[in-house]
Amino acid sequence: MTEARPVATDRAYPALSREYPADFRVDDSYKASLPDLQNGPASLIVGANTPIQHVGISNFRLPLRYRKPDGGETLLETSVTGTVSLEADRKGINMSRIMRSFYAHADKQFSMGVLEAALEDYKADLDSFDARIQMRLSYPMQVASLRSGLMGWQYYDIALELVERAGQRLRIMHFDYVYSSTCPCSLELSEHARQMRGQLATPHSQRSIARISVVMQGDTLWFEDMVQLCRRAVATETQVMVKREDEQAFAELNAANPIFVEDAVRAFAEQLMAEPRIGDFRVIASHQESLHSHDAVSVLTQGETFAQSSLDPAMFASLRA
Repeated sequence: MTEARPVATDRAYPALSREYPADFRVDDSYKASLPDLQNGPASLIVGANTPIQHVGISNFRLPLRYRKPDGGETLLETSVTGTVSLEADRKGINMSRIMRSFYAHADKQFSMGVLEAALEDYKADLDSFDARIQMRLSYPMQVASLRSGLMGWQYYDIALELVERAGQRLRIMHFDYVYSSTCPCSLELSEHARQMRGQLATPHSQRSIARISVVMQGDTLWFEDMVQLCRRAVATETQVMVKREDEQAFAELNAANPIFVEDAVRAFAEQLMAEPRIGDFRVIASHQESLHSHDAVSVLTQGETFAQSSLDPAMFASLRA
């Protein structure tokens, strides 16, 4: 076994304090002496000397106040992602500036104008040509049961996105809508068994989810507006509070609205195309089959914003109803 020996040195190793200096105070000269590797010279760049489209922070959380159509407001925990572009000759960014810029506006009631002001601030702070902010939240709405009159809270996963690229800004909403899909083929086959053989049979249906992404234009597009749009397209939204009469009503509602995944994306598209406050859009739908051990999926896009040749491998896996 090799014996460990101390490394020879010409001077004694300094005796460093092992206690936290709670009374230490930082002055301007000390701050100026601190190393800043992220803003170092281009010679410190690791890897290819090439621009980076997005660099920043993801999932910093804070409570924000959201305005409601009736003039009230609600306080919701919000997860924020903020990124900027980075020129090829720059080593990096001070990521905490994104948070500081956003916090400077966090006490204001949310609006797209406030979001634009926050983006302007951190884009200027970091001297970047492109920037993006995305905010994720779960929005509660009270909904009534179909027949009993019970009330319950339905939660909608929503993301708001402000993107600036090449001097152009896009305001985008991503909205998840959860519904029940009854297979039209299975419904007819079940009725055939009843009529032809007196055989009790039930069609298969499953919890399904659509992620609808829209470019917002013109007047305010409220979260409640997106809920109503989705309900007009696909009426079989999953229920919160039910009694027996509500469960029966939901079975009847599903039988009145059987739907393939292709039907679903086209039904959503019809409503989106009729809404003047919506420009380009994308609809991703996943029917999480009870008949099969796999899902039925579909993607429909309108316009250039969401056009894509390649699919993110996790796109459908992220749609879990």
